[in-house]
Amino acid sequence: MKLGCRFFLTETPAKLAATLTVSLLALTPAPGMLAQRLSTSVVPERYKITLTPDLKTATFSGVESIDVQIAQPVSAITLNAAEIAFQSVAIKAGGKEQKAAVSIDAAKEQATFSFPERIPAGKASLSIAFTGILNNELRGFYLSKTEHRNYAVTQFEPTDARRAFPSFDEPAFKATFDISLVADSGDTAISNSPIESDTPGPGPGKHTLRFSTTPKMSTYLVAFLVGDFQCSSGEQDGVAIRVCATPDKVALTPYGLNVAKYVMSYFNNYFGIPYPLKKLDLIAVPDFEAGAMENFGAITYRETDLLIDEKTASVNSKKEVDLVIAHEMAHQWFGDLVTMQWWDNIWLNEGFATWMENKPVAAEHPEWNIDQAVASGLSDTLNLDAQPTTRAIRARADTPDEINQMFDGIAYGKASDVLLSVENYVGEETFRKGVHNYLTAHLYANATAEDFWNALTTTSRKPVDKIMTSLVAQPGVPIITFGDPSGGKVSVTQQRFFLSPSIQTGANQRWTLPVCFKKDGKQDCAVLTPDAASLNAPASSLFFANSGGKGYYRSAYSPEAYNSILARVESSLTPSERISFIGDAWAQVRANKSSIGRYLDLVAAVKDDPNAEVLSSALGGYSAAYTRIAASSAEKTALQAWVRSTFEPVYARLGPPSDSDSSNTRELRSTLFETLGDAKDPAVLAEARDIAYKYIANPASVEGTFAQTALAVAARNGDAALFDKLQKVYETSTDPEIQIGALRLLAVFEDPALVNRALDYAVSDKVRNQDAAIQLAIPLETDESRDQAWKYIQSHWDRVQAQLTTNSGSILIGSTSAFCSTSSREDVERFFAEHKVAASGQSLTHAIEHIDGCIELRSLQEPQLKAWLASQQHSASGAAMH
Repeated sequence: MKLGCRFFLTETPAKLAATLTVSLLALTPAPGMLAQRLSTSVVPERYKITLTPDLKTATFSGVESIDVQIAQPVSAITLNAAEIAFQSVAIKAGGKEQKAAVSIDAAKEQATFSFPERIPAGKASLSIAFTGILNNELRGFYLSKTEHRNYAVTQFEPTDARRAFPSFDEPAFKATFDISLVADSGDTAISNSPIESDTPGPGPGKHTLRFSTTPKMSTYLVAFLVGDFQCSSGEQDGVAIRVCATPDKVALTPYGLNVAKYVMSYFNNYFGIPYPLKKLDLIAVPDFEAGAMENFGAITYRETDLLIDEKTASVNSKKEVDLVIAHEMAHQWFGDLVTMQWWDNIWLNEGFATWMENKPVAAEHPEWNIDQAVASGLSDTLNLDAQPTTRAIRARADTPDEINQMFDGIAYGKASDVLLSVENYVGEETFRKGVHNYLTAHLYANATAEDFWNALTTTSRKPVDKIMTSLVAQPGVPIITFGDPSGGKVSVTQQRFFLSPSIQTGANQRWTLPVCFKKDGKQDCAVLTPDAASLNAPASSLFFANSGGKGYYRSAYSPEAYNSILARVESSLTPSERISFIGDAWAQVRANKSSIGRYLDLVAAVKDDPNAEVLSSALGGYSAAYTRIAASSAEKTALQAWVRSTFEPVYARLGPPSDSDSSNTRELRSTLFETLGDAKDPAVLAEARDIAYKYIANPASVEGTFAQTALAVAARNGDAALFDKLQKVYETSTDPEIQIGALRLLAVFEDPALVNRALDYAVSDKVRNQDAAIQLAIPLETDESRDQAWKYIQSHWDRVQAQLTTNSGSILIGSTSAFCSTSSREDVERFFAEHKVAASGQSLTHAIEHIDGCIELRSLQEPQLKAWLASQQHSASGAAMH
């Protein structure tokens, strides 16, 4: 699964993105929670399911047989079921058929079938008739709607297959599935396997689509969709590939089809194992909470993560679509073909797919500088993992709520970055062979983390097991402090790093880490063990201790070494290494080991960097200075003046947009334009408004990357006329990128009357509930509208809460982290103590930590900022006199 919604966390300097659910506390189950796990005495082997959804009444009926293997005689069988009504249950075993009494434990989401006589060990077959509801919660078997009609679609990960059919709904209970769907005559259906037959009936106006038997797979990977979907079709390496959407959006499917064909070929070669099914469908779903879901052979997506108009799309939107497609297709091998044994190892799925998604995209589009985006993401993750509370990559989770909270920035980001670090250490080809060996050993089965890293250890003949055990089992971020190299060695100390200087826990933690030194264009790696006091340091013209910027640690240098790197940051470091160095510099500011002025000097030192990602990373720290350190309007005004004087010449040198611009140049221009727009540069504001109106009138008339940036700048400074136009775009456009982009921008207007309009709109029936929490979160994260938005949310709580889905409450609560005062923290704590939001306790904990972190950061660094601003004004005055 790819989490589709990202929101800003104000502690991080680069791109400031974190995944939807930032639930990072160690998960310790209460007594008795393990009872929610099913017994292994009864194991499913084959499901045969026929479902008949009624799209008008939002209900469905089903008949199901489950072939099971019984290890020892039983008188009752327990499996998972939620919101299911049973009509009948029977079992055939030992030549007998018995009817069952059904008892429901709603809290455990289990149904127990009790039989008059004991069922003997061996094979048996359950027969079940049941009904259910097509819910509106975006999980299980649910209803998705457009203006024209209803659709029945599924989202089962992690524990919601049980809402569609009674099942052994745990990943280790792999089985085959024979699925049939009864649909209206004008509709089609999609499932994991190809359609094997399509016959009329039962009854008038119906037809039954029967799908071929699936391979062995987990229940959470089953999928079925019913509606009038239309598709673009192609083929790659003998596999039929389709990209499907509602009829009004099918014209936007060819781009994704071409991406999927390229990725299929790349992964077949990389894994050395052909894609295991006969077909692959990628389906855009109108209502879909995650970004995408890797159902075996039938991947489902948010429309914005699959559908795109290549002629008008921004570079960023193309990247996002490519990466999400690649992420889900990587899962077809890593997660679907071979599946983790239990949810405590969900990082094996999500971390691997997050790491792997970058490879085919980088290979097809070297001009996108994916390696730099990876470096930015790594720096963000290091900040995320350096919060006061975090969790180990592998943590215990037993209940559905605990399992849901495992899908976080640790499972995706940290796990991915650990794999990146290990691959960098053992070498790309050795790592690939280890992955191949792991997959080959566990085809169509389940595996553990130990299985994975033991395969890499055997293949590489290096201590990968010790490195990964160290990084997977321990929470937090190591910081390595390097002395000055001498005589081929360098002294080192390591400890756990926290962004907050007031946190002292974890002082005794130590890691086993690969440390790769830069060596005149190459690298020289050593393994830092917990008791090591020094490492061999290669002779090099520059001492830099994170070659490629791929190590999972923060680096701290002596003043002499730091200044040497700073002097050559543009000439001797790669762009990814610059991003790593910038991230380390910000972390030192946040931990009060350096000053914000010193950091802003670094921003000035890289102002002419030609790489958009490098500049964006550096400017993230400036943004944090503006929003989290500067406390007065005078300080904010002075910071804006500094950024204008520093970057206006840089922007001017780029010149006007041109059709011949590279992707990087387009993103660089947009980064500078947005920065100057936020700094209220008059010329940029005027240009932004002109471009915005031109783009709204004709999206093809302006290059998408620059146009969307200009539109965002214009909206932040916009009036009611622009608000009206964007609202109309949202309500009428059939291009998801343009449509959802317009919706998001409604939430960034700063005029109080328009802020109120945007908030009213967010809780209206015009906004899908998959988007409502994001629309409410954006104003909370903005200085100019934060207090107004918070008052609105409190006074309209009933309307707000009605728009929240099972999982989106954490987005709203997480956005309160943008506050930066004791009174605000107390208000947030009080309100959510009185108004509980499901599955969001950890999000509230982190929001409070962020607020406390901001209070601390401001108290420590605001005097430094004042002094630095005064020195800048003095320097400017001196220069003017001369």
